[in-house]
Amino acid sequence: MKGLINKNYKHSDLTAKIIGCAMKVNSTFGNGFPEVIYQKSLAIEMAKQGLSFSKELEMPVYYDSIKVGSRRLDFLVADKIVGELKAITKLDDIHLSQALNYLEAYSLETGLLINFGAKSLEFKRVSNEHKLKRQQSAS
Repeated sequence: MKGLINKNYKHSDLTAKIIGCAMKVNSTFGNGFPEVIYQKSLAIEMAKQGLSFSKELEMPVYYDSIKVGSRRLDFLVADKIVGELKAITKLDDIHLSQALNYLEAYSLETGLLINFGAKSLEFKRVSNEHKLKRQQSAS
């Protein structure tokens, strides 16, 4: 777990725990299952590790203070980390953009994009630079 902690990232200790849970799920199943199998298994593993989370959380999306729709987050961990899961052969920029959009839409700083579909587990920590800059400006 220590190798996954990178103090350059906010909430690194928490993201390391989530990644550790994903590694455990991935070592059990490998690739090839539908995303929902990984999602349910990751929920079990995170609960075993004592992480608080919401799964399949319906979140409103606003434009100019008017609700224009909603999106469903795979996970919101400890009310701080968006967890976006994929079970695809290769992550593309659109998947990273989706994770970043979630952070921006919900004013969160940190997310994880986790892909169980590649030959080995892929994960990317993502940061909402806009929120970080706003916080630094306010200081």
